[in-house]
Amino acid sequence: MQGRPSYHRMSRFALIGVGSTLIYAVCAFVLSRGQEAILPATLASVAAYAIAALFSYTGHKYFTFMSGGDHAMELPRFLLLTASGLIVAVVLPGLLTQMLGIPAAIPILLTCIAVPIVNYIVLGRWVFRDV
Repeated sequence: MQGRPSYHRMSRFALIGVGSTLIYAVCAFVLSRGQEAILPATLASVAAYAIAALFSYTGHKYFTFMSGGDHAMELPRFLLLTASGLIVAVVLPGLLTQMLGIPAAIPILLTCIAVPIVNYIVLGRWVFRDV
């Protein structure tokens, strides 16, 4: 996507991110709802996160970054980045609320800001970089 202004790429990144979030929410809800739940809430969340991650990988590879790179190189990098984001989303709120007594809204907001920024940079410079 060389030569295009970065706002096009950022817009595409945001679109895929919103789509991934919606896929996560719908899948988690469908898998864990009510008496007829397919999975317990925690497992439903993990399964939904995995489904959303597949959408995210495909969307970012072909739409956001338009990468022609090899899946054998890009997919493991993407999965590592995704796992790192999940760890931050679990650890940061836990540490800041339990150890420092900060209201949960603050670390959640920090996570919602920091993870997408880091993802955008790392996806473009490491996961889907032009070799």
